[in-house]
Amino acid sequence: MNLPNKITLARICLIPLMMICLLVEFSFYPEPLQWGTFSLPFNQLLAALIFIVAASTDGIDGYLARKHNLVTNLGKLLDPLADKLLVTAVLISLVEMGKLDSWVAVVIVSREFAVTGLRQIALLDGSVVAASNWGKLKTVIQIVAIVALLINNFPFVFMGIPFDQIAIWAAAVITIYSGYDYFVKNKHLLRSSKA
Repeated sequence: MNLPNKITLARICLIPLMMICLLVEFSFYPEPLQWGTFSLPFNQLLAALIFIVAASTDGIDGYLARKHNLVTNLGKLLDPLADKLLVTAVLISLVEMGKLDSWVAVVIVSREFAVTGLRQIALLDGSVVAASNWGKLKTVIQIVAIVALLINNFPFVFMGIPFDQIAIWAAAVITIYSGYDYFVKNKHLLRSSKA
């Protein structure tokens, strides 16, 4: 259990804390932050901060593992699992809160499961499906879109720009395309798995 794996486990442990902040109503939460007609419940702000911290640890654990030659099989399993758990948990929470259409969550989560399945086939074949540039872009845009939804489109709400909706649509489109890209570039794995 090296440092990168501990960071990954910490990311997983932050997920239920984030969901509690989003979905459980506590009387001790401070009043919502108000700025004119803009309102942001304190629990959403807290959940957004937890999400940002959790998402940022993804790059940190990978960097440390590569820099200090601490890449382990456990890390290879936990890191993508932690990422998918984090995104899936917050998307489902946003659907529950009425801030996200369920079909968007289904599309994004389905793509994540499909690419995970492809990676499992690759492992059985003795190869690795590396993260593509489209996959990395997908992750960044998903994080930006989720944060925008969590903070009620601040500060774009004051400019009349529906940035949160634009970002989540962009995330859905790039998520679909990046999944397609993975399967096209690794179709040989699907052919070999039939044998």
